[in-house]
Amino acid sequence: MPRTDFTISTPDGDAVATLHTPDGDGPWPGVLLYPDAGGVRAAIHDMGAHLATLGYAVLLPDVYHRHGDWAPFDFATVFSDQPERARLMGMVGSLTPELVAVDAEAWVTALLARPEVEGTTVGTTGYCMGGVMSLRTAATQPERVAAAASFHGGNLATDDPASVHRLADRIRAEVYVAGATDDASFPDEQKQRLGDALSAAGVSATLETYPAAHGFAVPDAPSHDDDAEQRHWDALHRLFGANL
Repeated sequence: MPRTDFTISTPDGDAVATLHTPDGDGPWPGVLLYPDAGGVRAAIHDMGAHLATLGYAVLLPDVYHRHGDWAPFDFATVFSDQPERARLMGMVGSLTPELVAVDAEAWVTALLARPEVEGTTVGTTGYCMGGVMSLRTAATQPERVAAAASFHGGNLATDDPASVHRLADRIRAEVYVAGATDDASFPDEQKQRLGDALSAAGVSATLETYPAAHGFAVPDAPSHDDDAEQRHWDALHRLFGANL
């Protein structure tokens, strides 16, 4: 599938990004894909390319662009290697809600400006921490995000005053959230709290729990699950096909 590497200007400097597109002539509906904690790497590029085969122009931004030319993580060892785990957690923690919102505006603006992208709205999807970022983008860019998905997103409805579920009344997108049966970061009480917040805000939303573990959709995650990954592609195609 065609791939274009380019840079996006943000208030904190340039960020590298990649656009994966289908074969043939566009334009196509645009989708912003947020990675898991490991950031954009070969496995995430594979996911972007796969989503492009379904008929979408898929943007992968470097969410860690403030860290410069950072070294990629090895998901086979990152959680057992204490220095690497500390580096990963430090980078994750640097993505405050305020900075995620700042970047979201830059990502959506850049995606809509691409000649390969049609229309005035985009879809978003995210994995692990990217699931939170996907929903936060829908809340902070409500007029420009028509569909938003989260897969094994963690801490979507916590007691934190900045928890993304507290922004439900700002969301105008169709929302799809898929948790996992084996995922301590998104227990049933958070799922209930998120569902209640979306319902109270009048957001059209579907919340499901896949019989899998956290990380099920990402190919290089130790907990990757083939059946759950395919189910997630089917869900995304339905969500974006109906709303973009």
